[in-house]
Amino acid sequence: MGVYEELQERGLIAQVTNEEEIRKMVNEGKAIFYIGFDPTADSLHVGHFMALCLMKRLQAAGNKPIALVGGGTGMIGDPSGRSDMRQMMTTEMIDHNCACFKKQMSRFIDFSEGKALMVNNADWLRDMNFMEFLREVGPHFSVNEMLRARCYVNRLSQGLSFFEFSYMLMQGYDFYRLYEDYGCNMEFGGDDQWSNMLAGTELIRKKLGKDAHAMTITLLTNKEGKKMGKTASGAVWLDAAKTSPYDFYQYWRNVDDADVGKCLRLLTFIPMEEIKKMDAWEGAELNKAKEILAYHLTELVHGAEEAKKAEEAAKSLFAGGGNSANTPKCVLKKAEYPEGIDILNLLVVSGLAPSKGEARRNVQQGGVSFAGEKITDIGRQLSLSELENEPLLQKGKKSFMKIVLE
Repeated sequence: MGVYEELQERGLIAQVTNEEEIRKMVNEGKAIFYIGFDPTADSLHVGHFMALCLMKRLQAAGNKPIALVGGGTGMIGDPSGRSDMRQMMTTEMIDHNCACFKKQMSRFIDFSEGKALMVNNADWLRDMNFMEFLREVGPHFSVNEMLRARCYVNRLSQGLSFFEFSYMLMQGYDFYRLYEDYGCNMEFGGDDQWSNMLAGTELIRKKLGKDAHAMTITLLTNKEGKKMGKTASGAVWLDAAKTSPYDFYQYWRNVDDADVGKCLRLLTFIPMEEIKKMDAWEGAELNKAKEILAYHLTELVHGAEEAKKAEEAAKSLFAGGGNSANTPKCVLKKAEYPEGIDILNLLVVSGLAPSKGEARRNVQQGGVSFAGEKITDIGRQLSLSELENEPLLQKGKKSFMKIVLE
């Protein structure tokens, strides 16, 4: 089985423009492909996970990835699937976020010896003259066709600014420049990017002729990634400072039963033969499949040592011990809490609840325990003496935090 057929079997491929040629190039390791990443934050998140795993799979088969960071397009923001305009960022924020991406990507992609490239579209977009851009790109796009694009549907009824309307032209121009400058012959992207991706292939065809090998393939990165990457407390980040390895492990350990097989297929490198066997697992065996998923992905993102620590802590807490050296900790400074802290604030400070409102609901629903005692009073004040000896704060059955007083 070639790598293209494996992508099909794993459920990654949604749409392609020229399947036979794409299949041949990918299987022969001749694809030079790119995936774009808009620097809307200083860390990649689970929504990017499938794209990174795809790049890793294809690079292992001899293909060359180009990670395009949107230092230029990020100044506008992609309107695809949105009902409002993105908040504009400063160039300093964008450049900082772009710099953060390569370090995280390097865990998935080998950038050594020209095996992969990271390119920033700020190099050609930021200093481009507006009239030059209109003459270079504008004649090749029909406004009538653009208005029918799926990526604009959510915005047309509420108002789409010209600022955002130009995003498709810029993404199309990105592909053209990558084709010209780096020999990039393929673009990969999320299912909501189809219209923007076709814009690039059309621009190459119109400017360079029908023989230009510009092909696209669409993954389920955006739709499935957004579904997978959200929790009650927000996004699941790949940066350990934003989402700890333990919380990352626990997120995957607690995925819905119905999503286990899909996650194993889309995100792991476990052979399909093994995954198919796990499809039939139920009960305790299904929990084992979740543990395999959580460990595999935590190891991929944070390394084997952190994955082992997270697994050990999770098993210890599940068994009711709660005293593992790897149990996640929340450090409180005595000087900052001389009178102690109330339970709602503690839930928020520890990261077990995203807000006091959510913390209040957790307590009222009987889902919070402190030092083995169920807390039912939303006004419960915890004294400094109660916070000593590293008591365990628990929310629900699977979320724990050791409180450390310094």
